[in-house]
Amino acid sequence: MELDLSPQDDPEQDTPERHAVARRSTLVSVVVNLVLTAVQVVVGVFAHSQALIADGIHSLSDLVSDFVVLLATRHSSKEADDDHHYGHQRYETAASLVLGALLLTVGVGMLWSAVHKLGTPESIPHVQPIALYVALGALVAKELLFRYMLAAAERVRSSMLVANAWHARSDAASSLVVALGIVGNLMGYPLLDPVAALIVGLMVTRMGWTFGWDALNDLMDRSATEEQITRIHDILSRTPGVHGVHDLRTRKMGDMIMVDAHLEVDGDLSVREGHDIATHARDRVMAKMPVLDVMAHLDPIMAPPPRGSGAHKVAQGAPGQQATR
Repeated sequence: MELDLSPQDDPEQDTPERHAVARRSTLVSVVVNLVLTAVQVVVGVFAHSQALIADGIHSLSDLVSDFVVLLATRHSSKEADDDHHYGHQRYETAASLVLGALLLTVGVGMLWSAVHKLGTPESIPHVQPIALYVALGALVAKELLFRYMLAAAERVRSSMLVANAWHARSDAASSLVVALGIVGNLMGYPLLDPVAALIVGLMVTRMGWTFGWDALNDLMDRSATEEQITRIHDILSRTPGVHGVHDLRTRKMGDMIMVDAHLEVDGDLSVREGHDIATHARDRVMAKMPVLDVMAHLDPIMAPPPRGSGAHKVAQGAPGQQATR
């Protein structure tokens, strides 16, 4: 699931708050996953449930991903430096890519193990009832964790935290499948336990591919959404002194957006006046959208006459002065 960064009228959340929320929610996830991993794997071994063991390994992957998120959160908050002139926002994108690769690897491993078991049905043991209670407990814990983490991610608008929250939801869904597989095994259908492990593997593999592919596209300078681009264009064009906007381009920087645009202004204005218009347009966009910076190029035009003075025609002038900050 991709975070909805639709236009907002309120200024974006402060960066310190974003990182504080990310750290707090991730630490909660660390504790939950640490407990679940230990309980699921230990009980799965003694209760002879491959599905519960697979679910425990999935919880372990959550634990590892939590540490990846904590590392990315720490580094993405750094200011721009000599080696990173645009800051470190893409640490979050890189973290999402690692999460996707981790999920994909774990999912393929689950599939391999489940297929091997299904190929040798005589080796499938009967599951002990305690495995069902643990699976149901894990289901409740993961669903509550998902709801908590998603609420935190949406409050600060972080796609990395959304990825981690849906990672928790994948565990909740997989725990449900595991519980059903264990019930089937207890009712005399032993094949249902490795079948449940197979389904969990497919779910994890699909989610890993989705997160990894999205992050890879962002690292290749994917543009903002059409809705965001339209909103940015509207804000720029409504800035006093701006008579037109063209060649608007965007690219993602983590959860933020970099913007390049050509602004058409009255060619009779001074350089200082044009600069002030460009600065005002930049500030308006950054106040209402998750935009990291706006680079504006000024194109001088013959300003249209006031309304009521007859027909007017805008003539394109020579290339304008680059707006400085």
